[in-house]
Amino acid sequence: MINTAPKGLEGIFPFLTSKLNLDPNSTVITQFKGGYSNLTYLITSPDGEFVLRRPPLGLKISKAHDMVREFRVLQALQKAGYEKIPKPILCCEDEGVIGVPFFLMEKVNGLILRNKIPEGMNLSSDFFAKLSKNTVDGLLALHQLELKDSGLLELGKPDGYVTRQVFGWSDRYFNAKTDEIKEMEAVSDWLKGNIPDSQQIAFIHNDYKYDNLILDGPINPKIKAVLDWEMATVGDPLMDLGTSLAYWAEEGDPEILKMFNLAYPLGNFSREKVIDYYSQNSNLNLSNMLFYYVFGVFKVGVIAQQIYKRFTLGFAQDPRFSGLIHVVQACGKTAFKSIKTHKI
Repeated sequence: MINTAPKGLEGIFPFLTSKLNLDPNSTVITQFKGGYSNLTYLITSPDGEFVLRRPPLGLKISKAHDMVREFRVLQALQKAGYEKIPKPILCCEDEGVIGVPFFLMEKVNGLILRNKIPEGMNLSSDFFAKLSKNTVDGLLALHQLELKDSGLLELGKPDGYVTRQVFGWSDRYFNAKTDEIKEMEAVSDWLKGNIPDSQQIAFIHNDYKYDNLILDGPINPKIKAVLDWEMATVGDPLMDLGTSLAYWAEEGDPEILKMFNLAYPLGNFSREKVIDYYSQNSNLNLSNMLFYYVFGVFKVGVIAQQIYKRFTLGFAQDPRFSGLIHVVQACGKTAFKSIKTHKI
C-alpha cells in the first residue's frame, strides 16, 4: 500500500521514485512542527532520510518563500566553503509536481533548541556560555566569506541595502496592519530618519538564532548546521547582527518575546556581551548598533504582523498564530523604549 502524502505534497511520490528511486510503499513523509514560515518535511525511507522545503499553503510566492533561490544560496555557500549547512540535493521548479517549487536537502541530526529546554534535558550554564560564543563565532565566520568567486555576490544588491530594508519592512507593516499600535508607527518613522551611512558588505543570514541551529548535542553545543536561509542575501552585516540581537532574549524582557530564543537562561551572553564579542573579533564600527537593534526588533514585529494577518484572513489555521498580535505590540514597545533610553 502506498503511503499518503501530507497536505501540500500530493503527487510527490512519483517524483521521489523518479529522482531518488524511493519506494512509495516504504517511504514516510511527516511535517516538522514549529516554524512560522516555509514548510519543512522529513522524508524517511530505507535508503535514507531527506528534508523537503516548500512555501506556505495558500500564499502568493515572494522572495522570502522562493525555494529555488534558497537552494541556490545553499549551493553558493557550499562553493564558498561554508560547511555548516545541510547539503543541497535537488531542486524542482516544475509546479506540476506539487503546485509550487520545492527542494530537497540532507537531514542533519542533532539538537535544536526551541522555545523551552527539552523535557528531561539538563543544560548547564557552561553549555549556554559555550553556545553563545559558538553562535557569535558562526555569525562572524559567515560575514567573512568570499563573495565574488563563490557566486554569493550575485544573490543580493548591497548598494542601498539598509535604506531598502527600512522602507521595505515599513511598507510590509502597513500593508499587513490590523490593529493600531502607535509604537510600531513611531519606530518606523524613527528608523527612516536615522539611517546610518553603511560601508560594509557581507553575506548575511537575516534570521540567525538558536532555533535555526543544529547542535551536536546537550553536552557539546558545537554548531553542525545553520537552517532557514530563505532571507539570506548580501548586505550590511550589522543588519544581521541587529536581527540576532532582537531575538536574543534576556531575563528581564517581555515573556512573550522569550519564546523565540533560549538566550535568557543563566550562562548565556547578554546582548551587550554579544556586541562586545562581535566588535572585538571584527573590524566593523559598531557605534550605530542602537539603530541596527531597533530595526531588528521592528522587523521581528513586522514578521509577526504578517503571519497574524494571514491568520485573520483564514490562510493559516495554526492556533499559535492567534496570539501573534501580542508579539507585535511587545516588539513596538521594546523598540520604542530602546530609542528613548538609548539602551539595547
